[in-house]
Amino acid sequence: MPRRLISSGSPFEATMGYSRAVVVDGWVMVSGTTGFNYETMSISEDVAEQAEQAFRNIAKALGEAGTGLSDVVRVRYIFPKADDFEPCLPVMGRHFGEVRPAATLIVAGLVDPRMKIEIEVTARLPGA
Repeated sequence: MPRRLISSGSPFEATMGYSRAVVVDGWVMVSGTTGFNYETMSISEDVAEQAEQAFRNIAKALGEAGTGLSDVVRVRYIFPKADDFEPCLPVMGRHFGEVRPAATLIVAGLVDPRMKIEIEVTARLPGA
């Protein structure tokens, strides 16, 4: 099965040389995704709103790959500030409460100070 690249249309992808997602051998790996709205190139100041937008961005990439959030088997959350984790709990629970993928939470700096959360997922294509 050939490798397929999925783009969000973000100018960062071409500049940095990465894809929003890569589909290979029945797996979909979605790059670290922030709360940027790529249609408006804007980002909310609210961490929970950023988390919601990140999930929308991820769901769009997964949909283009032929899968969805319900097929996610691994998630990594990155927060520059540990205190921002708790306001995102309802958002995480809404999207993954029933799915319950393996998860890791990391506290680390992000490249843009406006970014308060980054989410990376791996999903399995149905029937793979």
